[in-house]
Amino acid sequence: MGAPDDRGVALTYDPVRIDRRSCLCPAEVLGWRVLRSYRAVLALVPVAFALVACGRPAFAPVPDGKPAELPRSRTASTWGDGTGGRLELKPDGTFTADDVCGNDDISAYGPENEPRSGSGTWYDDGWEGQSTVTVSFEADGGTSAYEALRDGRTLKLWTYVGDPDEGAALCILTQGKG
Repeated sequence: MGAPDDRGVALTYDPVRIDRRSCLCPAEVLGWRVLRSYRAVLALVPVAFALVACGRPAFAPVPDGKPAELPRSRTASTWGDGTGGRLELKPDGTFTADDVCGNDDISAYGPENEPRSGSGTWYDDGWEGQSTVTVSFEADGGTSAYEALRDGRTLKLWTYVGDPDEGAALCILTQGKG
């Protein structure tokens, strides 16, 4: 028996008769129901993380450096990808490529996003503060577009190889390496 309240009625604690939906009910009384609700929460946490990951709220990686606006005279030079690929942009708007990486994903002409060789035309455009260089291969009309960056004294052209939402690799061409 408990102590009487202000009306003289004794309050008792009977764990069997307590309302199980009450927030005042101790965890020991609920027993397996509390455990089951914790299991449900633990099972839903990975599902919530998976749904967030599918939405890809994080931004895809970008190489080191700041966007750069390059005059055509600086753009027209030799660029290398560090693995033997070379892109030579000529002042007359033509180019030659030798196993250069890029974002060309036309699968009808072979494996997607593979290094390419060939020749064609190029042009530069963009907006204030950021140059974009687009190369178009003569053989099939496939194109790759590269953004310009400046990392200290180093000039770079870069693009994603494939879909950035799928964790695509980066193609980084450095001026003078090739």
